[in-house]
Amino acid sequence: MVLTFVSAVLVAGGVFYGLVVLLDFQEIDTTAKLDAKTLFDLVKLSFGVVAGAGALVALVVAYRRQRVDEAGAHREATRLHTERFSQAVEQLGSDSPAVQLGGVHALAGLADDAPDNNLRQTCIDVLCAYLQLPFTPDPGNDPARQEERHRYLALRKVRHTILHLIGDHYRRPEGTHRSWQGCDLDLTGVTIDGPIDFGGAVFSGGRVSFLGATFSDSGVSFSGATFSGSGVLFVDATFSDGVVSFVDAMFSGGVVSFGGATFSGGGVLFSGATFSGGTVSFDAAVSPGSTTVFSGGTASFDGAMFSGGVVSFSGAMFSGGGVLFSGATFSGGTVSFDGATFSGGTVIFGSAVFSGGTVSFNAATGSPPHELLDAVGTPVPVTVELPAAWLSPNP
Repeated sequence: MVLTFVSAVLVAGGVFYGLVVLLDFQEIDTTAKLDAKTLFDLVKLSFGVVAGAGALVALVVAYRRQRVDEAGAHREATRLHTERFSQAVEQLGSDSPAVQLGGVHALAGLADDAPDNNLRQTCIDVLCAYLQLPFTPDPGNDPARQEERHRYLALRKVRHTILHLIGDHYRRPEGTHRSWQGCDLDLTGVTIDGPIDFGGAVFSGGRVSFLGATFSDSGVSFSGATFSGSGVLFVDATFSDGVVSFVDAMFSGGVVSFGGATFSGGGVLFSGATFSGGTVSFDAAVSPGSTTVFSGGTASFDGAMFSGGVVSFSGAMFSGGGVLFSGATFSGGTVSFDGATFSGGTVIFGSAVFSGGTVSFNAATGSPPHELLDAVGTPVPVTVELPAAWLSPNP
């Protein structure tokens, strides 16, 4: 304290002398006189400069101390997170489904409380990796295999819990606590075999992959979900049995691809969905050599709105089952059925509205979809490109 005081006095004296020199009073005894008021003002100014410099130094020191404290707090939070992460992963790797379930909730909680996005992403990746692990299929109701079935159902509960947690966290507004929006979600090859609700979820930013996923014996809902500004892949996915609903979903911006997907059995509903901006693809552009197949079951685009952006069914095969575009609106942007095959089943465009943009069926084969020619028969402000065979007197 004494040293600081002495230093301040010396600095103040130095500043005072500098001010005197600056004001050209070096020879005050012979050429000029300083009255008491001027001298007092110079002393106050000197100490004011010293006080200001001291305050600046104190501010810098406090800022550096705060940065050091924050870095230390972050390191401590990361250390605690790592410890909890290790414990949660150990639980997830247990042979007991009950312990695994505890590990699932522990990892989800860790993702919520993660001190940075990288650690949050790591927790999500581990949960997704668990879903990708192979599992023994349902052994059925054979009384001799009841123990196997009970274990199967218990592990199925663990998988479904993860999927429910994903849906819940992707519904929460981005930037709020417990929101996972903007994080990558890798569900490549997973099997979704039960009622799972992704309704209202927002998949924006990051990369979301259901590549090669199987939706079977399930009622999976993406109703009201938003797919925007990111890459969402349903490439080579299989939709069989049960109902998968994209009712009132919004596809805008980014790329959403169903290339090479198979729609067979059950129902896939896009009723009331809005396709605007970005690219939504039902062709094989992302999965060369494969074909999107609509066979069996029902794929409904009733009342869907295709406006802006690009929606492509190029090369898709419509065979068996029913594909419904009744009441759909095609306005703006480009909707392409180029090279599509219409064989068997029922494809209905009844009451569809074509206005603006381009709808193309170039090189499409098979019989024209039911009521398509009626839907585009009257002059409308839209470019509709049809194969010559469909426009002949006996198509």
